[in-house]
Amino acid sequence: MTEETQSALPENQADDMNALRQIRLEKLAALQAAGCDPFGITTARQSIGAGEIAPRFEALEGQEVSLCGRMMRRRDMGKANFIDLRDRTGSIQIYVRMDDLGEEGFAAYKKWDIGDILEVAGTVFRTRRGEISVHAAALRLLSKALLPLPEKFHGLTDTDTRYRQRYLDLMTNPEVLEAFRRRTEIVREIRRFMDEQGFWEVDTPVLVQNAGGAAARPFLTHHNALGEDLKLRISLELYLKRLLVGGMERVYEMGKCFRNEGVDAYHSPEFTLLEFYQAYADYNVMMELTENLIRTVARNVLGSGRIEYEGVALDLEAPFARVTMTEAVQKATGVDFDAITEEEARALAKQRHLETGDRHRKGDILNLFFEEYAEATLVQPTFVLDHPVEISPLTKRKPGRPAQVERFELFILGREYANAYSELNDPIDQRGRFADQEARFAAGDEEAQHTDEDFLTAMEYGMPPAGGEGIGIDRLVMLLTGSHTIRDVQLFPTLKRAKAGAPKAAAEPETAHA
Repeated sequence: MTEETQSALPENQADDMNALRQIRLEKLAALQAAGCDPFGITTARQSIGAGEIAPRFEALEGQEVSLCGRMMRRRDMGKANFIDLRDRTGSIQIYVRMDDLGEEGFAAYKKWDIGDILEVAGTVFRTRRGEISVHAAALRLLSKALLPLPEKFHGLTDTDTRYRQRYLDLMTNPEVLEAFRRRTEIVREIRRFMDEQGFWEVDTPVLVQNAGGAAARPFLTHHNALGEDLKLRISLELYLKRLLVGGMERVYEMGKCFRNEGVDAYHSPEFTLLEFYQAYADYNVMMELTENLIRTVARNVLGSGRIEYEGVALDLEAPFARVTMTEAVQKATGVDFDAITEEEARALAKQRHLETGDRHRKGDILNLFFEEYAEATLVQPTFVLDHPVEISPLTKRKPGRPAQVERFELFILGREYANAYSELNDPIDQRGRFADQEARFAAGDEEAQHTDEDFLTAMEYGMPPAGGEGIGIDRLVMLLTGSHTIRDVQLFPTLKRAKAGAPKAAAEPETAHA
């Protein structure tokens, strides 16, 4: 018995992609000359997914089925072959015999290659070794692969190639396909949850004149017909709050945002953000909604709210912890920011070698302490409440504590997953906050926001008190799929342009293996 990857090719040409492609082009030409052009087929029969047969074997045994998928492996036993057929649902073994296809049909099939896409009609059965399979009665070539698959036996492992040629990653690494299937389920569950809470899904502009709603640098572009420079949105917030003014009351949007920032395991310049706003609610309502949303999605997608990530057991079923930012910093450092002045805060920052400038005030320094010392200690789901007003220009002040605002961030394993406010709806206070942001920008803060006059006008017509929130979908998907970098949950992540002449994915040699 032999296990084939492709047709035979001299060993010294095994890595020559052009030579491999030429062989397949010649096979295609021969097929077309014989009137069997695979690219001329427009439709095929698919009654069941390959991965759906084994779980339903008792009901399907002896039944005829039709499948379509990619041939991933072939084991040659002379007049009988076993091939592995894979589609989006999984894989199934196909038993192919000359007696069933006839000599001519079997000979034609033997010229097909690993990677080709086939239609199979046959009967579900179990082999003598107990393997659930489909006994093929007919095969049809639906599409010819002109390039061989990479690293077939071990999966595509080169990280750069996996991200640049995601189609190969999905094709050769079933666990990657499964992760993105799960992402689809997560997004579907989020939408279902929001819809059941009475929220309306809406769309707001991606191209904007003023990219506000977050502390980030935007990407710039130019609209030729309008003759104006525009920006790609960094947040969904300001347009969604305009809809509250218009009377929509409960709205959400899940869409791409863009921030011109660094790239690491948890940051990408292009990412998916969920934002939702509820009139007549505050950040306490948002906390309850957030906890229920994440727990419900985990239960419905994973079957449980108790998960493991990077070797750490996380309990999404238990009530999420709540701590103020001041309390978190005091626990981590012993410093009580409620009991010190701004000058003392500066001195402590200097003593601990935290970089500050003239534009940093006491609240900014508190946030620096939190990021440096407290974030990493928040392992189990924790709401960090009551942020300083200096870093929260769109948030309502906390009654009786004007230096703080009603804002929380959700942290899990020391990383932020959500950010929510009791939304500022006082247009006079908001104008003053925007003025402070403009001053910060003038002082060198490139991520400071700018005054949005139309948003202020909308607020002056009367914006209801509201709670609002943003959740990073990519990070949530990472958590629920056990992925370790944001690029593993984005189908086509942003990458630096590949150098000219960079090697393509290494192909498996087109030789027979024992």
